[in-house]
Amino acid sequence: MIWIDGLIVLIYFFIILMVALSGRAHMAMSSEAYFLSNRNLTWPSIALSTIATNIQGYQFLGMMGSAYLFGLAQANLEVNAITGLWMAAFIFVPLYLKDKIITITQFIAKRLGERVALFYSVANLLIFSTIGLGAALFWGAYAAELVFSDYLLWLSPNRLNRVMIVLVSLGIFSAIYTWYGGLSAVVRTDVIQFSLLFLGGIVVLFVSIHQLGGWSELYRKTPELMHLHLPVDHPTLPWPMVFGLFLLNINYWCANQSVMQRSLAARSLKHAQAGLLVGGLMKVFMAVIIIVPGIALAGILADQPLAEPDQSFPYLVSNYLPVGIRGLILCALFASLMSTVDSTFNSLATLWSIDIYQKYINPNASDRQLVQAGRRTIGVTLLTGITMGGVLLYVKFNNPEDAFTHTLNELRYYVNCGIVVIICTAAFLVKPKHRLTLAAFLATVPLQLLFKAQFPEMNYFVRAMWVILLGGSIVWIPAIVNRGWRKWSDLFVPANTKTQQYGYCLLALMVIIHIIFS
Repeated sequence: MIWIDGLIVLIYFFIILMVALSGRAHMAMSSEAYFLSNRNLTWPSIALSTIATNIQGYQFLGMMGSAYLFGLAQANLEVNAITGLWMAAFIFVPLYLKDKIITITQFIAKRLGERVALFYSVANLLIFSTIGLGAALFWGAYAAELVFSDYLLWLSPNRLNRVMIVLVSLGIFSAIYTWYGGLSAVVRTDVIQFSLLFLGGIVVLFVSIHQLGGWSELYRKTPELMHLHLPVDHPTLPWPMVFGLFLLNINYWCANQSVMQRSLAARSLKHAQAGLLVGGLMKVFMAVIIIVPGIALAGILADQPLAEPDQSFPYLVSNYLPVGIRGLILCALFASLMSTVDSTFNSLATLWSIDIYQKYINPNASDRQLVQAGRRTIGVTLLTGITMGGVLLYVKFNNPEDAFTHTLNELRYYVNCGIVVIICTAAFLVKPKHRLTLAAFLATVPLQLLFKAQFPEMNYFVRAMWVILLGGSIVWIPAIVNRGWRKWSDLFVPANTKTQQYGYCLLALMVIIHIIFS
């Protein structure tokens, strides 16, 4: 009966391709249509596409595996995203839309100068084209092979080869429709991909709770895992991590081109803010879908624990789901990969074409030349992403016992800490020194290495907090002494009263969750 699951997967790929390639004559697209979908996205598209971009295979494997080990504390990464989405909606997006920028680099250039902007853009290009693409491709392919190895044996008898074939194939497929349709194709497919992700997650959630014996069994069989806040000396998820996570969320939700691109393409500020705030509510639901099954499995397998935590999701699917439903879950895994990869491709194309090609290589570039430059970028970064995916695959195969999501997070933060310093300086300070900003950005890398060497046991979220605060102080302290912060009335810009009230309700929901599950 495997053919039923195979047919479901083929239908899924056919639908994605048809939806992606539908619409206008894509070869004649203007640069604004290709990169920003003519700035005409409505709030449902912004919400669904933003969260689909955020959800990767690592949530289903890595985060569920971490939840299996550490419990509800892993949900901090999902629930606390509300602060980042809230700040993006009310502080950063109004600034971006006011300046009518295409890339966040243009916003930074206006406030901090071209040199700082160039460093920001190059840093993003490097991290997106390597760890960003590589991790998304790795997790999607690894998850698919781990859960459905019996379906994929025909590809190769060697497991490593099977994963690489899946990784390469999905990367090429995502690159094709992103190359052709730009942001419009990405958003159209993301709506479908998120629906599959959500539906598949709901199925796994209720199956895991059923096998455990009901929701109340979470507290009876795994009470030690039902705490959002772990002791301060916990090696991976101590409660002080929330402060570092708060700062890092500024990078991901407010200064990440692949996430912000939908908001930059919004029809209006109202649509952008509504989309981001609805996305914040969706993150709470995603926390339940991703984290609770891992905790439930810890209760189910109390007497026979898994040797590899990242096998939590595959174990649930392989042992408790029937044919047909398994095909749906496989589609959901592919969706988690492609919704992130296509967004990253589109953002890389935008960053290269607008920030580098038009600025430094061909200042008089036509729309057609900008789009062509973006499409060439997709081809080149497909190769870098596949290469990094292979490297990560090798590392994972040699360290199967690790909760690998934390390893990848730590690698990203070597660059992301500096980006937090830049974006906060640009948004919050009045006329900061450009040279000091660049020095602060560059200082975060040696600070990371110094903290890693001197305090090897320090949690990496806490370490990121100190790196950001110490690095940022190089520019923040002189700027505050001389000019100060921008006024709150200038920073906080709701589109209307209703949006403002919804934003406060969302923050209140996050606080309530922390109190109830502390």
